[in-house]
Amino acid sequence: MAFFRVEKLVKTFGGLTAVNGVSFEVREGEIFGLIGPNGSGKTTLFNMVSGVFPPTSGKVIYKDREIQGMKPYRICDMGIGRTFQIVKPLGRMTVLDNIIAASFSRVNTIKEARENATEILDFCGLTMVKGILAKSLPIAGRKRLEIARAMATRPQLLLLDETAAGLNPTELLSAINLIHKIRKNGTTVIIIEHIMHVIMSISDRIHAINFGQTIAEGVPKEVASNQAVIEAYLGKDYA
Repeated sequence: MAFFRVEKLVKTFGGLTAVNGVSFEVREGEIFGLIGPNGSGKTTLFNMVSGVFPPTSGKVIYKDREIQGMKPYRICDMGIGRTFQIVKPLGRMTVLDNIIAASFSRVNTIKEARENATEILDFCGLTMVKGILAKSLPIAGRKRLEIARAMATRPQLLLLDETAAGLNPTELLSAINLIHKIRKNGTTVIIIEHIMHVIMSISDRIHAINFGQTIAEGVPKEVASNQAVIEAYLGKDYA
């Protein structure tokens, strides 16, 4: 049984084809990177997987079940969580209450939600700021809270959309460590990232797209040396 795969996914918006026939398979337990220039269709692909909108054609298959076109809450119930590139926490609520709110996707009582949120706070390194209003967090804290809210839904597959964007070197290292910790905890990860030393260092395999189409797939070293990837995305000076 394949853990997760997409088959010939297409998404059009009027006359624009944002994703054009993309296919790949993700193995259970791996970190799978998705790269490409801005506007290449990466987040559109995440939106189709997570149910934000349906594909124009093609299939999204999770544990041998087709899920394309399902509502986001149903996809979340099945075990797929995600973060968003532009983080929007519940700003007037505390960090703890943000995670409690997300926990209700899995539990039915405030006691269970608080217990789940407390566990996630510790896992994500947010216990020290649990009483702070979410809107008061710096960007690194908001990014981490975004991951924590997704983890509160207890995903088996987690989609991370530019988790490292805007972070300084120390924060980047911390983010990398958290992603490794998430995988070690048993969660499969698909990550979109533009910071090359992050995506190349954490990914088991990488899938590269440009203009909505696949241009390469393989282990990081193979993708980084692929001429089509260099020309479309990395640039000739990339080493």
